[in-house]
Amino acid sequence: MSDQLSAGVSSAPTLAPGVPAPGRGRSRPRRRRSSLVVPYLLLVLPVVLVVVSLGYPMVKQFIMSFQEFGLAQQFGRPPTWVGLDNYTQILTDSYFWTVVARSVAFCAVCAVLTMGVGIALAVLMQQLSVVPRILLQIALVLAWAMPPLAALTVYKWLVEPRYGLLNWILTSMGLESFRGYSWLAGSPWSFFAIAAIAVIWTSAPLVTLSTYAALNQVDEEVLEAAQLDGANGWTRLRSVVLPIIQPVVLLLFMLQIIWDLKVFTQINVLQSSAGNNKATNLLGTYVYETGISGGNYGVASALATVMLLLVLVLTFRYMRTLMKQGDL
Repeated sequence: MSDQLSAGVSSAPTLAPGVPAPGRGRSRPRRRRSSLVVPYLLLVLPVVLVVVSLGYPMVKQFIMSFQEFGLAQQFGRPPTWVGLDNYTQILTDSYFWTVVARSVAFCAVCAVLTMGVGIALAVLMQQLSVVPRILLQIALVLAWAMPPLAALTVYKWLVEPRYGLLNWILTSMGLESFRGYSWLAGSPWSFFAIAAIAVIWTSAPLVTLSTYAALNQVDEEVLEAAQLDGANGWTRLRSVVLPIIQPVVLLLFMLQIIWDLKVFTQINVLQSSAGNNKATNLLGTYVYETGISGGNYGVASALATVMLLLVLVLTFRYMRTLMKQGDL
């Protein structure tokens, strides 16, 4: 028996080194194909949800921007195709350009201040001991999780003309001109200052926590080498840390631009106490005022399309930078 086995082994064809066995050669392509199919199958459900929830409204909005679509069409009358009339009406309206300039300026100020406050708090969290850092993280999470309407109600109480805390502090310091002063209705500048604080209040926690997570990924040996070369804390942050976490910072800044350009809730709620919508409208509230309040859905759709194009133009450079770095 042992002779037969040894004879069978000796008579089996020998394979050259590096040549796969016949059975293995057939199974590996199958496993490779199945491993390539699984990720695409996992993407099917998210893609379908995105197409249904975002794709259809965007296509409908784009179609309505070329139609006369008002209250009559809401009750069944067929819409009329008007070509580029809605866009012509928008682009030849001086108030539209005023709102665009106001929105871009408000977005730029809020995005820059939010990133500055968020990065400063993240660096501060790195320097704190355990207990203060945890307390600060809890405070940031609570601020971020607070519903915007609840936070805005608090802000309206703080700046209330007769009983607000802000006017009470200022008049207690001898500034009698602020007795009964309305911060929301008194001036567009004070209105947007309160609105900017409300926007930064809700946006800064996410920037802080994300930047803090990125800072913890910076190699300590790199920082120690920079310190041995004589770099102080500010030089290490500017020349070593920020370039390393640049992809995260750029991504957060891009998201801030998108969120701040289409801000709606804060402006709309504060406008209910200000009463000067024409002087305080941004693109989000202007679209809502034209469509929902004015019943001119065709022009509102054209406004929303222009707003979408504006967001893409403003974020194109950052998207291109991130894609070149291979982080997206």
